[in-house]
Amino acid sequence: MDDEELQKGNEITSSLVKAIKESRIFIIVLSADYASSSFCLDELLQIIDCVKQKDRLVLPVFYNVDPCDVRYQINSFARPMAKHEERFKNDNVKVQKWRMALKRVADLSGYHLKQGDGQYEHKFIEEIVEDISRKIEREPLPVADHPVGLDSDMSNVISLLDIESKDSVHIVGIHGIGGIGKTTLAVAIYNSIADHFQNFCFLEDVKGISKSHGLGYLQELLLSELLGKDQIKSRGVRDATTKIHRALGQKKVLLVLDNVDSENQLEAIVGKLDWFCPGSRIIITTRDKQLLISNGVEKTYEVEGLNHADALELLIWKAFKTSKVDSSYTDVLNRVVAYACGLPLVLQVIGPALRGKSVQEWNSAINQYERIPHNEIHEKLKISYDALQEEEKSVFLDIACCFKGYELAEVEDILRAHHGSCMKYHIGVLVEKSLVKISRYGKVTLHDLIEKLGKEIVRRESPKPEKRSRLWYYEDIVRILKHNQGTDEIQIIHLNFPSCEVEESEDPLEEKNTASTIEWNGEAFTRMTKLKTLIIKNGHFSKSPAYLPNNLRVLEWCRYPSNYFSSSGLKELSILKLPDTILSLQLNSLSETMMNLVVLNFDNSRSLAQIPDVTGTPNLEILSFRGCANLITVHPSVGFLKKLKILNASSCHKLMRFPPISLPSLQVLDLSECSLLENFPEIQGKMENLKTLSFEGTKISFAFFFSKPF
Repeated sequence: MDDEELQKGNEITSSLVKAIKESRIFIIVLSADYASSSFCLDELLQIIDCVKQKDRLVLPVFYNVDPCDVRYQINSFARPMAKHEERFKNDNVKVQKWRMALKRVADLSGYHLKQGDGQYEHKFIEEIVEDISRKIEREPLPVADHPVGLDSDMSNVISLLDIESKDSVHIVGIHGIGGIGKTTLAVAIYNSIADHFQNFCFLEDVKGISKSHGLGYLQELLLSELLGKDQIKSRGVRDATTKIHRALGQKKVLLVLDNVDSENQLEAIVGKLDWFCPGSRIIITTRDKQLLISNGVEKTYEVEGLNHADALELLIWKAFKTSKVDSSYTDVLNRVVAYACGLPLVLQVIGPALRGKSVQEWNSAINQYERIPHNEIHEKLKISYDALQEEEKSVFLDIACCFKGYELAEVEDILRAHHGSCMKYHIGVLVEKSLVKISRYGKVTLHDLIEKLGKEIVRRESPKPEKRSRLWYYEDIVRILKHNQGTDEIQIIHLNFPSCEVEESEDPLEEKNTASTIEWNGEAFTRMTKLKTLIIKNGHFSKSPAYLPNNLRVLEWCRYPSNYFSSSGLKELSILKLPDTILSLQLNSLSETMMNLVVLNFDNSRSLAQIPDVTGTPNLEILSFRGCANLITVHPSVGFLKKLKILNASSCHKLMRFPPISLPSLQVLDLSECSLLENFPEIQGKMENLKTLSFEGTKISFAFFFSKPF
């Protein structure tokens, strides 16, 4: 703010020049009298020069003037500029610089308030404040701990984007092989130019998210970013598509779609160019150049491998965490760079794996690498796996084979139940060694090449799937279950049939036909004595299991195929999830056998009428039965689980009363959308850890969010 120092006709003070150089965003209010002030014009020159040198944002406000008046110095700008021409006739260069600065600022996207167009000034100001606040509050996405070789690529792609042009929409496709650095480049560009747009959104790993959660979830993420709300719900892909179309047309947006691999993803999110407000920009990263061509993306950029100097710099940093290294390593470092062939991912994995090793150990490792065929990149990465401790190896294989895309907290819970040790440390080691990543959405993910590495290691345990420790490929699992080929080698089964988008039906029997039915006799688990984790995400079974292994720690079975579930014998069970049950599930008492149970979930079990006695689950921390539309009764024992942290009973539309609660460890209590619930549960004792209460959509007349215990 320069109003306190502004004196008409004076030179710009050094403190103002310093403030300009240190500023990130400039708001220039161009009124009818703006050009009459040589001080303002000099200030504008300083801003334009600063913007040329650094990545800064200029936002012009055209206040009762037309941008054309500023651009061509006509109407209210004509006479003042003519006076300047006369005043500075001996220094015409100064006036020409002013004219060029005015032309440049008029070409930028900004805000336009014109008398008589029905706009209120306070609304106009609110829009500017909201826009600037959003830009100031934006946190740059993490690029890399030591980015190299990005400047040239960034410059080339930003040139293709043509940000200065505001009359059209541009799409740029970034393509290249896996691990070449497409995402890193896209993140760096996004951080650099996001402030030039009214709205911005970076959707990472479109392929992985759409595969794990469906296109609808991906659309909801985009809508949440565009509309600035925490959670956006839609009634399906078509409804979300309509909302996206409407949201994209309202403001100039920057949209980055990372790791796209199908036309359906582009159709659901990008649609057509006429969806977007003029001036918008879309960046798509993909391995498939043909996908870009077939969708009419004319501007494409192929990411090449790192040059020798950049690759060497990255390797040295990853291996030694410094830019200087003993000269005795020079030859072996050059060998590694040549071996990596410019692929950043290889360097990011090999460097940490050989950190602290001698030159002789480096040479020995490289000798091993060079014996592996070049086209088998996953084998090159195996050195990072070999360097892990046994427990870390097991955790890596679990994630690579079964849990990619899961929430971090859920992975930690499952693996803790499976292995019985602290998972935060082991996962932290995998993250440090670049084998696993945690996305900005809190998902556990890993590069496709590293995922294939883990799966290949397990495949090589035996030519027969039933002799392997982990099963994830649905055809192998179905064959083993159908023919009772299970063995005591199997530790994890993760069954997830290929899903397809279908219209929802209110008839459970009709929904049953949307997935394949597995014909079996129910005896397949009898010989799987070491099975610890059984997760069945979808698929239908002709019969219920006749037996479940006593060694189970984790059991998640969506649409459990029985009217009855018995916990008898499952004394080791830590996580029990039976969501989306469409049969009339009857639960026996959980009062005697499940002392180790930590998570209990019956979400969306439509026919579940009552929550049973849970007296025998003293270690329960999470209890969820949201969406049980026919639930009537909750056993009083639920209210006295001393270690319970999360209790979710939302959307139980027939639940009229909730038993008294004495839950000292409870942090979250959600009874929202229980439309018949009239009274707040009676609280017995102190609940000092309670942070969140939700009663929205009930007959209870209040809902709270507690930031402090009460």
